[in-house]
Amino acid sequence: MNLPDIYRKAIFFIIAAACFSPFIDPPIALLLGLILAQTIGHPYKAKNSKFTKILLQSSVVGLGFGMNFFKAMKAGQEGILFTISTIVLVLVAGYLIGKWLKIDQKTSYLLSAGTAICGGSAIAAVSPLIKADDKQMSVSLGTVFILNSIALFLFPWIGELLHLSQAQFGLWVAIAIHDTSSVVGAAGKYGQEALQVATTIKLERALWIIPLAIFTTFIFKSEGKKINIPYFIFYFILAMIVGTYLLKQWPEMHQVTDVLIFLAKKGLTLTLFLIGAGLSKESIKAIGVKPFIQGIALWVLISSLSLLVILNMKM
Repeated sequence: MNLPDIYRKAIFFIIAAACFSPFIDPPIALLLGLILAQTIGHPYKAKNSKFTKILLQSSVVGLGFGMNFFKAMKAGQEGILFTISTIVLVLVAGYLIGKWLKIDQKTSYLLSAGTAICGGSAIAAVSPLIKADDKQMSVSLGTVFILNSIALFLFPWIGELLHLSQAQFGLWVAIAIHDTSSVVGAAGKYGQEALQVATTIKLERALWIIPLAIFTTFIFKSEGKKINIPYFIFYFILAMIVGTYLLKQWPEMHQVTDVLIFLAKKGLTLTLFLIGAGLSKESIKAIGVKPFIQGIALWVLISSLSLLVILNMKM
């Protein structure tokens, strides 16, 4: 659809502003972004990735003010062994599936890393270490973002169908959904306790970017490359500590933290709109059949296996 640039920008800002209304939740925001991308296109596509990253990280930190530090740390400790085992499983399975489908090594590795840890963030961290080109990155990111979009709608429905508890659902989405944005969006839709569990475990999982990057440097012999550490996770922990002790000492500060949490949740909704708007027709077409099959296979593997384990856990 060819519209004058001024109209495209106007529509973009109207939808973005609507994300702060009570009528648009994260899944709807993502859907609106996808529709915009497939029809009139993103008027600020070149700046989308950078702004999305900043907005997502700021929103996650803001959510920390509404979480109890001690409960979050307990959830993180309970999920650490599960986290490690699933990361190793996905990386090994991704290597074998990539070999079987004869996908080029770098694309296969990026897909595996994105599924194992935290989607686009892991792919962005690992790409320079293996000297991945633009096509290999776009294929991996496109696959991950499409599956994230599906998960955001599908997982809450499955959770309700199986009568998963808040803790069970939070753990499941943290393990089985790639990107932090979709994890927080799905968990927030399910409930506050699910949101706390999911956010904590997902961010703990994201820290595994560091050992993964070191492992990647060794495997691909890419010495001298900078490792991108997700420092915003430490600000999230600080926000939890401040929120926990602030409310304990001064309960009247609830009004301040409530505003921060509201802005964080709406910021996340806007983030998902921007992610959807960034999925252009070109990025979807560039994926190819085999990489998409690998992405789906890894996603189904980790989703079904983790769900099976969680259903048999005492939580």
